[in-house]
Amino acid sequence: MLGRSSELARFDSLLDRAAAGARRAARGEEFRDGARSRIVDITGEAGIGKSRLLGEVCARARRRGMTVLRGRATEYERRVPFQVFTDALAHLGPRAPDGFRETDAVAPLLERSGAVDRFGLHRSTAALLARLAAPSGLLLALDDLHWADPASLELLDHLVRHPPHAPVVLAMTRRDRQGPESLAAGLTRGVDTGTVVRLGLRPLSADDCAELAGPGLPLAETAALHAASEGNPFYFLTLLQARRDSTTPESSAPPGLGTLLLEELTVLVPARRDIVEAVAVLGEHATPTMVSHVTGRPGTAFADDVHALTRRDLLRTTPQGLLTLRHPVVRTLVHENTPFLRRAEIHRLAARELARVGASAAERAHHVERSLTTWDPAAVAVLDEAAEQTARTAPASAAHWLDVALRHLPHTPEHTSRRRELSLRRARALAACGGLRESRDLLQELIATPRRSPDGPTADEDRGLRVRAVVLCAVVERHLGRSTEAVAVLRRELARDPAPAPAHVVRLGLELGSAAPLDSETSYARVRTEVEAALAAARSTGDEVGEAGVLAVAALGEAYEGNMTAAHRLARQAATLVDSLPDNDLTALCEPLARLGWAEAFLEHYPDAERHAERGLDIARRSGQLYVVPHLLLCLSHVRVQTCRIPSALELAERAEDIARGIGSDQLLAFVLASRAAALVAGCPPGDPRPLAVAEEAVAAAGSGVDWWASTAWCIFGWAALMAGDPVRARDAMLQAGGPELQRIQPSMRPLYLEILVTAALLTGMPEEARAWAERARKEAEQLGLPMQRASALRSAAHLPLAQGDTAAAADLFAEAAAESARCGAVFWEAHSLLLGAPLDAAAGRGRAGTHAWLRGRRLAEAGGSGMLVGLADATRPPEGGPETPYGSPDRAGLTERLATLTVRELEIAELVAQGLTSQAIADRLFLSRRTVETHVSRTFRKIGVSSRTALAALMARRAGGRFGDAGSAT
Repeated sequence: MLGRSSELARFDSLLDRAAAGARRAARGEEFRDGARSRIVDITGEAGIGKSRLLGEVCARARRRGMTVLRGRATEYERRVPFQVFTDALAHLGPRAPDGFRETDAVAPLLERSGAVDRFGLHRSTAALLARLAAPSGLLLALDDLHWADPASLELLDHLVRHPPHAPVVLAMTRRDRQGPESLAAGLTRGVDTGTVVRLGLRPLSADDCAELAGPGLPLAETAALHAASEGNPFYFLTLLQARRDSTTPESSAPPGLGTLLLEELTVLVPARRDIVEAVAVLGEHATPTMVSHVTGRPGTAFADDVHALTRRDLLRTTPQGLLTLRHPVVRTLVHENTPFLRRAEIHRLAARELARVGASAAERAHHVERSLTTWDPAAVAVLDEAAEQTARTAPASAAHWLDVALRHLPHTPEHTSRRRELSLRRARALAACGGLRESRDLLQELIATPRRSPDGPTADEDRGLRVRAVVLCAVVERHLGRSTEAVAVLRRELARDPAPAPAHVVRLGLELGSAAPLDSETSYARVRTEVEAALAAARSTGDEVGEAGVLAVAALGEAYEGNMTAAHRLARQAATLVDSLPDNDLTALCEPLARLGWAEAFLEHYPDAERHAERGLDIARRSGQLYVVPHLLLCLSHVRVQTCRIPSALELAERAEDIARGIGSDQLLAFVLASRAAALVAGCPPGDPRPLAVAEEAVAAAGSGVDWWASTAWCIFGWAALMAGDPVRARDAMLQAGGPELQRIQPSMRPLYLEILVTAALLTGMPEEARAWAERARKEAEQLGLPMQRASALRSAAHLPLAQGDTAAAADLFAEAAAESARCGAVFWEAHSLLLGAPLDAAAGRGRAGTHAWLRGRRLAEAGGSGMLVGLADATRPPEGGPETPYGSPDRAGLTERLATLTVRELEIAELVAQGLTSQAIADRLFLSRRTVETHVSRTFRKIGVSSRTALAALMARRAGGRFGDAGSAT
């Protein structure tokens, strides 16, 4: 391993830490940092020694007693799903992993049949790796990932973003300038976050090459070979071997690498060359039996030929018993120089042999595809079946095989129906794997294809397929952030002559009602007539499933618009029907179930929302409707934030993020990241930078859009900025979210978001603006009649008397807000209101009430895992000498440490804030501008981890050892 000492030293350190961590975990000791997984990205050009380094690392891991799994991606099998992981896990043997409960979830990686959720497979793979790491640690070595199939790349991306919390070292090699951009981007993101270590291999030095050549070669010739090879060890050794074999004159310039390698084949007899070509073509199916079969060589002669080729180091045998060429570069050259028809015949024979032994269509598809030279119904049937088998786990491969089938399907009338059906299936597969634009283009082409006849036996079939294509096209347009186009294509189909059948009206109306609220130009009110027509159509035909779906969509539309009386009525009707139907009848209603869950969440019926979202999630997973899963997960995440179950909310949002990234929709990703940011704001302690960072990523994903996705992302960004102590940025974000008169902010959530504007306005010294926003929040909350929204308006109102020093009035409003929140089960906001009001009760001479409010708020915060609320509780803790609490005395050492980070000016301003002075009053007293004062206040918030003047005042009161009541004198 010349020239690789530093890389090996780095690996030795990682392997030692993993092995030691595994031993500690096996003894039941605390799971420490050394037991965390590590990811190493080895990059370099072809032949630079990546695989050789990886082999040495595997040997060192085995010497430490670690489990070692090694797989290699291959150049001509880039559509075989999970190929590199399947290759690696083949080392486990037929009995492993014994006792692993999620074996069925990772069946495709173990070459077993089974239709599984591909994102569930990702999570289960991480769990499998963690299990295999016990008790001695695991090295997962993945070679040549620049050739990995899309399904493997997606799984790898998950492992980079969610490394197993186990003693696992995941080492991978790739050519950094040859691999897919998605792989490079994911690994670079991992380097930035510290989860990935990158090792770039450099060429060998002249001295290294001299040592590699040995003492028998003159230094001048070594130097010439080093210069010709540019320090690439594979090319250097090939040149050296050619010189020793005298295949190139010493006086001539060294030939190219390809020429040298192909010269090795010229001396082979035809039978042995046939074996080399068969091995190059067969790849992962190059078992001795298969190679013997496709070359037609009998057993003894075949064995002699393989032995001779192995002695020449053209062939090698893998640990799984496969025949392989000595280097991927050799395989590429042999493969490309094998005549096309000869390659096709090898693939045809391989496909036939695999079919004979019962291999699945997905396993045969690679060979079938490469054997096709003309229309072959049987071969296309295999590709069709393979696409069906892999649609859920590897949709990119499914889309590819359907494309191959379509390219070979004759353009004749008798194949028209099948072509249209295959095209629709391909569009669905493309939409599932991130090819949204290609899917839309294919669907638009399919929709534009003229019908064969308005009547006749196939007319209904044509119309049904067209409607399915239109609905899918609208879904894709939605995910591309083009809700206006989605609404237009649906309305055009509804207006077609002859009029759509009632079943089609229901299907189109369902999607229209789903798309309209997301559109910046089309509110739900503008499509209410079409949705009502869909409801009438469902009822006229006795379609209870369709009726339930339309009711759910209508309930969400009305809830979004703030028409709560209608929303309550529609949601109750939808829930009654849904609850009466069996799961099998609801398979087509996964998205309406998500709509019903969201409607109930906006109506603050949290138990009902959770029940319906969980049911929809179970049905969606079993039926493979993954594009609906993020909406259901986010509905559950939203409910659990409101009801203060923060760790669960964050986990659900992270699972939704995996799927959103796989689908490739920026708009959906913006919504997912905004939801994750909301859970992080609630979950992280004050001063944690993660919520604002994720919120920034959410608005970046939303781009310049002005739709519902973007508005939601900006609102959550505003909340994160406020909690980070930046009220100016928070105010700007809310105005960006709402546009003129805040019309783009969801009406049924507007009072909650107005609270951000009220607080930001007061913190930046604009009391009149704050008063106007608070009054608007009051009016809108009263119109909605929702307890949590009314609680938000009450908190907004409480800040106004607080700014004037009327702590008793403010405390009463916070208490009323807590009671309203408790009425609907919004535990997070109940605790928030209690903790804001507790110091004000004490300031108003109601110390016992304040302590009781603080105790309940703190208990709710801790039980719900809310770092934000626990931080607020710490900032408003009753002073020593007050009523006994189970939490002990205040952390004066921590308080002193935080306050010590303030500058003299910041401390001076903090003391004036504690006295109840507004920003303008402080500016007048200190002869500063109001903006300067606000900047100092924002910096103080960030340094000591608070997000309001109330909390800052409480800390300053504790510092001075003064009365607890001084804590609430300002906002």
